[in-house]
This record gives sequence, C-alpha cells and structure tokens, in this order.
Amino acid sequence: MTADDPYYRHDLALVHHLGFAHHANRCAPGILELLRPVRERGGLVVEIGCGSGLLTRHLVDAGHRVIATDASPAMLEIAADHARGAVEVRRLTLPDDPIPAADAIVSVGHALSYLPDEGAIDRALVAIARALRPGGILAIDLCDLDYAEAVGGQPWFGRAGDDWAIVTERSMPAPARFVRTMAVFTRQPDGTWRRDDEVHVNVLVDVSRVPELLAAEGVDARVGTAFGTEELPAGLRAIVGERR
Repeated sequence: MTADDPYYRHDLALVHHLGFAHHANRCAPGILELLRPVRERGGLVVEIGCGSGLLTRHLVDAGHRVIATDASPAMLEIAADHARGAVEVRRLTLPDDPIPAADAIVSVGHALSYLPDEGAIDRALVAIARALRPGGILAIDLCDLDYAEAVGGQPWFGRAGDDWAIVTERSMPAPARFVRTMAVFTRQPDGTWRRDDEVHVNVLVDVSRVPELLAAEGVDARVGTAFGTEELPAGLRAIVGERR
C-alpha cells in the first residue's frame, strides 16, 4: 500500500460500506463484551483499520470513547460521517505510524494482513502491544496460513446492489500470499456505470506464534475462532489479550 495508491479507493470503499457490513456486525457483540471493563472506567479505544466505521459505530453507540484509524482516505471520509461521536477519525498506516496510548486496541477485517510481509506484521503487533496501557485489552483478527485454502473452492465471487456491483477473482500465486482481483462497478448520477479495478494482496502468517511475540511485550494473548459466540470465517483467527 502506498500513499498515492492505497487500497480501498473511493468506489470500493463505498461498495464495502454498503454491502459488506456483516463481518463487523457479527464481531461487535463479542468485542463489546470483552471491552465492557474499558467502557466502565471510561477508557480510550483505538481502532486499527476502521474502514468506513462499521465497527466504530457499534463502539460509539455502546458508549466508548474511540479514536478510529485507517490507511485509506476514502474509507475515513465515510467513517467520519457514519461514526459521528468518535473522539477522532484519523489516518494511520502501520507499521511505522505511532499508535496513541490506549486502554483497548481493536481491529476486524484482518487489517494487518494487508501489510507487505510477515516482518511488517510482526512490527505492527509489537507497536500495538506497546501502545496498550496496563490492563489494556487487545481484540484483533488476522489471516492464518489456511485462510486461502479455506476459500479456495470459490475462485470467483460476486455481489450486487441497486447502484453497485463487485466481481472478485481469488488466487494464491505464491505461498502465504492471497490475492483478490476486483472489478468494482458504481452507478453515476447520469445513470451510466463506472468501473474501477483493485488488486488486494493479503499476507498469511502462522497465527499460533503470535501469543509468544506479544508475551515478550507484556501482553498475554490467546488465539481463537471467535471474539464471542460468533464464528469467524474459516482461516481467520481472533487474537484476544490483555497487558499485564
């Protein structure tokens, strides 16, 4: 991802917001329950990869103080409107941008899997751990090595609404690399359709080693298949932890 050509440009950001809220909606109840002690003490939640604010809206509505961050300007533009009531909506690109000190750090939609390689993901995880205050809660999801295999039986995927459509080709051209090539169509005010293509590369990692990495930074964490009672998509793992 670069500053000049980020993932989730305007059209895909809008399509994701309109048609792909289901993951954030499913994860929200479990995350809200995990963060209940943070809300009760008025702690600050930092959200990594907030996208268009789908999970942010749940957090704000539950009474949390939230700084929502993302690397995509187009996503942040939607989030600023959708998640009104957040303390701040700001651009933040890991692994190098500083993360505000937080009582909880959350992320859904495997935002860290968009980083360029395993080393960058490790650096981001260390930065997240160090940004947590004592007693701080961690709740993020991440693509495991079997993520591509889990969806490999569906090389093509499509979805459409009244004013938008998306067609996605999935592939795994190299080990630990999962690629989605997307054609995004949006209806314009004059009734014509515009097409914009994006290629997303996700880095897959052995998530089972993450607790040891976080433990070295003072965060006790576990890997699971859900934040609460929901079931994450196959190959996606929930990492839940607390700073000692």
